[in-house]
Amino acid sequence: MREAGEPAGRGEAPFGVLVVEDEEIAAKAHASYVDRVDGFHLVGIARNAQHALAALTDRIIGIDAERVDLVLLDMNLPDGHGLMLVRSLRARKVPVDVIAVTAARDMQVVQEALSLGVVHYILKPFTFPVFKTKLEAFRSFRMSLGAEQEGAGQITQSQVDAAVEGLRAGTGPQRAKGVPDAVQDRILGLLADEGHSAAEAADRIGVSRVTARRYLEAMADVGLLERRPRYGSAGRPVLEYIAIA
Repeated sequence: MREAGEPAGRGEAPFGVLVVEDEEIAAKAHASYVDRVDGFHLVGIARNAQHALAALTDRIIGIDAERVDLVLLDMNLPDGHGLMLVRSLRARKVPVDVIAVTAARDMQVVQEALSLGVVHYILKPFTFPVFKTKLEAFRSFRMSLGAEQEGAGQITQSQVDAAVEGLRAGTGPQRAKGVPDAVQDRILGLLADEGHSAAEAADRIGVSRVTARRYLEAMADVGLLERRPRYGSAGRPVLEYIAIA
């Protein structure tokens, strides 16, 4: 097993991910998200803290702890808080990084998670582009440190700063340029479960059809929305937009 804190250093090999989530639908969704991001692959799913700890200490058949580099951790587990699991992993010097994926919004929890080395904190509900941004920032961070370690063996302050800056690049949600943040949030809420055309969205958010289409296109260009045709009984299909879950 790698020493605690040692980068994977595996070139182009994907980072192995363990999803720790007790809700079945959410667990499957997070697992599918992992497989959609280049450079990552799912190693397994754990449904509670005890299961996760067993998986990360080679006590679960079918899950190789050596292959797990990253844990996607829900904080509210049926057998204990996620922070309890993180403390156990740190005490055992289990060399994995952790990204919290949770609805827990208590600032004290966030602060303690960060103090324990949790590298990102993703609040539910979230879209795939937000998830993808966090994982890509983590991948850049780990690979940059790994590349430096495999090179000269020691790194400079500027190299550390560059790696940390890359990780911080994933702290903000993906945003479309030219669209006010409040409007983007409203559009994402409107289109979370049902597609709307530009005309329909314009009526709901109180802007002109031209402005609505410009907003929707900008958000689709950065991966927040999906474009798809809506076929009716007659005439040309209408282009509608829906949030990418």
